[in-house]
Amino acid sequence: MGDSLWPSLSGRAPKEPPRAVATIPPTEAERTPPPVLAPPPPVLGQTVFQAPPVQQLLQTGTFVGQKVGQLRGELVGLQRNVTGRNQQLAQIRNIATQNSQRYHGTVAAINARLQLGTTPGNPVLVNQWNEAQADLDRMAGDIAAMNSLANLVATDSSLSAFVLESVRATYGLAGAIDEDHRQLNILEDETNQTVVLIDRLLNELSEDVNRQTAYVGNERRNLTTVSLAIKNGELIGTSLTNRAYFASAPSASIAPMPQSRNFALENRRPLVVIRFDRPDPPYERALYTAVSQVIEQRADAQFELVAVTPNQGTPAEVALNSTKAKRNAETVLRSLADMGLPAGRVSLQATTSPTVSTNEVHIYVR
Repeated sequence: MGDSLWPSLSGRAPKEPPRAVATIPPTEAERTPPPVLAPPPPVLGQTVFQAPPVQQLLQTGTFVGQKVGQLRGELVGLQRNVTGRNQQLAQIRNIATQNSQRYHGTVAAINARLQLGTTPGNPVLVNQWNEAQADLDRMAGDIAAMNSLANLVATDSSLSAFVLESVRATYGLAGAIDEDHRQLNILEDETNQTVVLIDRLLNELSEDVNRQTAYVGNERRNLTTVSLAIKNGELIGTSLTNRAYFASAPSASIAPMPQSRNFALENRRPLVVIRFDRPDPPYERALYTAVSQVIEQRADAQFELVAVTPNQGTPAEVALNSTKAKRNAETVLRSLADMGLPAGRVSLQATTSPTVSTNEVHIYVR
């Protein structure tokens, strides 16, 4: 009989046998990466463009003095235009900020629901996606309003340059007294300040237009990827186009599948292998992850989709499987286009192989 049955007389608690530690695997929600939120909108300019007031000077009664008064009136009207343009710009910026905030709230709600997992084609997410698309259309309208305002400011810039040239030309007129030239000096300084102010307004407005245009374009591509995620009911990520600076490429389209040829499968290692051994295999997430990692390392990477058909059975069965494999490759190409990868960076091929037992699509990096 062991000593473990007898009480301890030493005053210390008996040693307990070691307990087994149970390992609890992570849940599906814990394994899912955090939601990919839309990038913050570009910060619009905050400058308030207010021209300094024009000094009221005494009339000298000379012809040059009358010319100075006329030019002063044109400068006052020009500065009034600048004040109006500044108010319009502040209003456009306020509306653009509200549209951007509403868009980000909608996209964040979609990503949060996709991160937890949902049913494919959830109608609630479809409605939210439509709201986000409408917000992007409003932001595009804000860009159009900025462009219209920029055209008006460009007109004011031309007018300010004309007023400044007129002031400098007035120095050469005969019949002026010293007071006229003193007033011309003041008017020239005030016109120079107005010219600089209008140039700054035009530059800042152009920067806002460029930033907003690039941002809306990126978000339109992201929404296309989000639509694919809603269709599958799971989060994918941002558009592949926005993960690197791509050169211009033609829009996504399905090119004719080339004829089958002897493609050396055994000599190349595919990036992704998609087996179509069941209807609608869930390959989008794995495909997106693999392609995005390649793009992060090589921004100019090219890809090759190969439809692989088993070289088994009668010639009629091989031909039928070849047609199905080509359709599967076109489906994968459309998925890549929905993820934001330009079709001009993907080529399609078809081949047969005795080592495969079902139709497959291989993706290679060129």
